[in-house]
Amino acid sequence: MALPLFPIFLALSVTLSSPVTASPQDRTASFGAVTADIATDVETDIAKDEDENLYKLEAYPAFARIASGTMQTYETQEEDTLLDIGRHFGMGYVEIRAANPDIDSWAPLPGTKVVIPAMHLLPRARQEGVVVNLSAMRLFYFETPGAEPVSFPIGIGKEGLDTPKGETMVTRKVKGPTWYPTERMREEKEYLPVSVPAGPANPLGTHALYLGWPTFLIHGSNKPWAIGRRVSSGCIRLYPEDISKLFAAVPPGTKVTVVDQPVLAGWVGQKLYLEAVPEAAQSLQIEVEENMTPRLLNDDIREMIVDTAGDAADRVDWRIVESVIKERKGYPVVIADLISSVTSGRQAPLFKTRR
Repeated sequence: MALPLFPIFLALSVTLSSPVTASPQDRTASFGAVTADIATDVETDIAKDEDENLYKLEAYPAFARIASGTMQTYETQEEDTLLDIGRHFGMGYVEIRAANPDIDSWAPLPGTKVVIPAMHLLPRARQEGVVVNLSAMRLFYFETPGAEPVSFPIGIGKEGLDTPKGETMVTRKVKGPTWYPTERMREEKEYLPVSVPAGPANPLGTHALYLGWPTFLIHGSNKPWAIGRRVSSGCIRLYPEDISKLFAAVPPGTKVTVVDQPVLAGWVGQKLYLEAVPEAAQSLQIEVEENMTPRLLNDDIREMIVDTAGDAADRVDWRIVESVIKERKGYPVVIADLISSVTSGRQAPLFKTRR
């Protein structure tokens, strides 16, 4: 029997419960306010993505773990929204939206199967401490060498206020942090005070990890619907329920590595997987327009895949590769198999269904 094209899906039966109760009207208003802040960034980021080479990647470190997590599905119920489903399963907005482009974000029909893209190819970086992949808008914490990392969705910097890339470290941790708006923020919004104490009005949320980069933090948020979106002033935001877990686990001195890798390929056992997430401009289009302009397979991506495939490059199904790169659904897909041939027949994944 031919192996399924996609990874095996686990399906679970649950009733959604949001960690923070909010009416549909409140969710819509909060989400819309965040969207208004980023609508002007789309055209600028399209040009930036075209100029920036995001696909010339170093190989995975020796003995690195390549993937984590397991794909899942969820069957929608009355009054579910993609935002609620995403938050329940630890997904950000663009992440859950990209995986389910044909589903209404606000009113999916009951009984609709929603893909939960909980399997990820890990960034090509040293698997130590905190590793952030900006394109995936996801943070990985490698607490134990060789073990599967803990992973959280994040919100990151918007156009012109990008989250920096490179290496730094956690310098200190603060529960109930005070927010000090920067001079730029106070010039743009004259009503901002010099400082905002801990509380529901504080955009840093309940916990903050301060980094070696001045003014850039990993922190919570009082706007959870901004998670999985490019809306911050460069800081890395987590859901309130996630920042408390990360805060408890990460000690000062922990290394933090930030990369930007929208396309990854790696061997998991006998199978070569390819994962493509939306680039920055495509993410903004999804947020503002709910659709994105496709990007096609280019020479740099092709070269990265061939290098990763090695002696098995002749087994790569390039029709599947082209589809993955075009669709950018954000989860790994098998593009080569050392045991049996992968076909482009779009075989259905194996589901265990959640309701």
